[in-house]
Amino acid sequence: MKVFWLRLLSIVFVLIALYLLIIMRLFYWQVIKSEDIKEIGRRQSTESLVLQSKRGEILSSDNFPLATNKTTHRAFANPKLIKDKNSISKELSIILNKDEATISALLESDLYWVSLAMGINDEKKKQIDALEIQGLGFQSEDARLYPEASMAAHLIGFVGKDLDGEDKGYFGLEGFYNAQLEGRQGRTYVVKDALGNQILSGIREESKIDGRNIILNIDRTIQYLIEKRLKEGIEKYQAEGGSVVVMEPKTGKVLGLASLPKFNPQTYYQYESKSYKDPIVSSLYEPGSTFKVLVMAAGIDLGVVKPETKCDICKGLVKIGEYSIKTWNDKYFPDSTMTEVIQHSDNIGMVFVERKIGIDNLLKYLNVFGISQKTGIDLQGEVSGSIKDKSNLYPIDAATLSFGQGISITPIQLLTAVSSIANGGNLMKPYVVNKIISDDGKIYEVNPEVKRKTVSQNTAKIITWMMVNAVEQGEAKWAKLKDYKIAGKTGTAQIPVAGHYDPNNTITSFVGFFPAQDPKISMLVLINKPKVSIYGSETAAPIFFSIARDLVGYLNIPPSF
Repeated sequence: MKVFWLRLLSIVFVLIALYLLIIMRLFYWQVIKSEDIKEIGRRQSTESLVLQSKRGEILSSDNFPLATNKTTHRAFANPKLIKDKNSISKELSIILNKDEATISALLESDLYWVSLAMGINDEKKKQIDALEIQGLGFQSEDARLYPEASMAAHLIGFVGKDLDGEDKGYFGLEGFYNAQLEGRQGRTYVVKDALGNQILSGIREESKIDGRNIILNIDRTIQYLIEKRLKEGIEKYQAEGGSVVVMEPKTGKVLGLASLPKFNPQTYYQYESKSYKDPIVSSLYEPGSTFKVLVMAAGIDLGVVKPETKCDICKGLVKIGEYSIKTWNDKYFPDSTMTEVIQHSDNIGMVFVERKIGIDNLLKYLNVFGISQKTGIDLQGEVSGSIKDKSNLYPIDAATLSFGQGISITPIQLLTAVSSIANGGNLMKPYVVNKIISDDGKIYEVNPEVKRKTVSQNTAKIITWMMVNAVEQGEAKWAKLKDYKIAGKTGTAQIPVAGHYDPNNTITSFVGFFPAQDPKISMLVLINKPKVSIYGSETAAPIFFSIARDLVGYLNIPPSF
């Protein structure tokens, strides 16, 4: 009898244990793993189809599309509905110009939805439609199109693929405004029963949001003119490349921006990656003599020099320790006034100004001019030059800094700083985009932004007329416009190579604005390694004035005598 009860008790314990085990297992699947089970169920019974958002357009100031979209098609199939897979694979491979085995493998899949090909044009779609294949369909998609080909390529950037194979903007505006332009993808979910049949009531959709359009400050005519003149100049002076940027000095609006050599954003993959970088915002260079107007502005603003102040060290070269500083052409002008120092682009005169200013004040003003910070321009890839700390500046460094050597900046930094002189002393944030328009029609205006005051209005006026005198009486006077007062300054920057300067290669430049009494345009021209002449007065200056001549006519700017 005792044995019987022991056996019965053992059976009960086993049953209880099994019951508890079943309860624990059910708890595990129904509570702990419930979300995973739901997801597996969703995958087995639900198909999803991406609803591609339309990428926003990039439009010039006259609403002409510089970057837009063209419609292409994605072919997809439900392999379970396709009967003669071998025959269809062969026919599709011919039309799509795709490997037959690849298509066949897709059609043999056990999935309910497979993508067969992307980027199909209307003509090929019609050919496939004519086959009347049950279980095959199309999804319309947008592909990027650049109607003006390589015009403003560095400004626009391009759309490529990210690591997940999705469209993404790179460089220029496409990169900087990618989040605004790309919008948000939607998705359609189709629920199926156990036999794989679509349940009509089970269709649901996550709405897509199309990307926003952006309207630029870029004037298409100005863009065309600067690219044309830059190309002519590079060919004439046998240069490796060059850049031009045109700005409205009172607002900071960028009206045109071009660099050569360039690339075609439609076929960007055919070019080396270094071609994508825009030198205007992404390359550093030593500005040379164009920098002198900023240093002189600091001296005038502090009151340590005046236009008529005479340079008492301008009799010959200046020794600083083991180094000798001389003028660019070995000509010296004793007792030159500050106006004449800018006119002659006199390095010795600028050392005189630097000594009057003092290194602390000089560094302060260069920071105010934004030389050590990014401008904040709305283009991807902007870098910033830097100024050495005072503790790392030796007397020779301070001296060469005064005439634009031993410091690296970007072209947009220089033009933004000089534009503050043109507009009376306001450092404006340069900007390319004028308006952003959402898919529901809302308009977001981009307004001019004053970052800070650089110099007084009186100082700006004095420096303006010193620059006018430099144009009227300086080395580039032969190229100036006859009936217009233009404020400008040439620059010839040697290129540092392996710890020394290359004597044969330079970056030549001309920066200025016009008309001087009420500036409408500020502009910088840079020419990289010209072969015909190494001087800015003979290369960059003529290009500047040829563009200025075009612009005063196009903008109907009246003469100023």
